[in-house]
Amino acid sequence: MIRRRTALSVTAAALLAAAPLLTACGQTAHPGAAAVVGDDRITVSQLQQQVADVRDAQRSSPQGEQLTANSARLGQDTLVRLIQYRIVEQAGKDNGVKVTRRELQRQRADVEAANGGAAAVRARFLALGIAPDQIDRALSVDLVRAKLDGKFGTARTNEILMHTSDSLHVDVNPRYGVWDGKRGTAQTALEPWLRSAATAAADRPA
Repeated sequence: MIRRRTALSVTAAALLAAAPLLTACGQTAHPGAAAVVGDDRITVSQLQQQVADVRDAQRSSPQGEQLTANSARLGQDTLVRLIQYRIVEQAGKDNGVKVTRRELQRQRADVEAANGGAAAVRARFLALGIAPDQIDRALSVDLVRAKLDGKFGTARTNEILMHTSDSLHVDVNPRYGVWDGKRGTAQTALEPWLRSAATAAADRPA
């Protein structure tokens, strides 16, 4: 049985705090794509729209100036997150793991109850570069990862995610860098592959 999480999901912070997943050189990506993950194209326009959504929400925030200043790498960080979402989702599909709408709604309610309400949760996600309309997907991916951990254990799940990353042949537009499939995370060895976002939140000082 998977333990439901009530701490705020901070997937972006857990993944991106230490160093970029993308390096400065690499392959030639498909024209018009920011990245290709298996058969799925993340177009430059899709990426730009996600970044624009975040910027619009940041400008509307009372902390807008600070949020904007703290997200200089928003384009690259957003692309990294979108790639990782697809890898985790594919790993879930390959291993019979899915998240129902009811589970997602329950998780959203639990997160809001544990973190000061809906407005506070939106503000905290926005600080991580995740716009309000992107929160549900972040929580859904976190739940898939939790279920994979529950089914296989963390070490085996890490192996599955790395294998999935390799099998999808991630191809990144050189404008954004090169995907590092062996690392699969921006954290050190102590923070492997999409570590539980809720666990990361629990470890952060208040």
